[in-house]
Amino acid sequence: MFVAPINTDLLLSEAEKENLYDKLIEQINKDFNFANEAIDFPKSTSPEELKIQLHEKIYRLIQYKYAELLNLLYIIDVPEENMKQLDGSDTVELAEQISFLILKREWMKVWFRTKY
Repeated sequence: MFVAPINTDLLLSEAEKENLYDKLIEQINKDFNFANEAIDFPKSTSPEELKIQLHEKIYRLIQYKYAELLNLLYIIDVPEENMKQLDGSDTVELAEQISFLILKREWMKVWFRTKY
């Protein structure tokens, strides 16, 4: 049964433990490129690097390309109700929360595709 991790570090360690980390990176690359937000994480990207670089990418999208961020979230299929619960008062914190929602949704896709 799928249990959504409660934070980014747990999510990434779960992906590594289940040997699905490479597939998670592939899914992230695929969806970002499909949304025309070029990103290319090599499979050698460590979980810590992935977390930092994804956070930076989302931060830049919030700052400079908000419409493109919304399109990306639509393509990834991040639930709108999750987005409405976020506090937008601190942009850095908001970018971290959105990054986690993206990772959680991408992890869910990879996990279900592998298990079923």
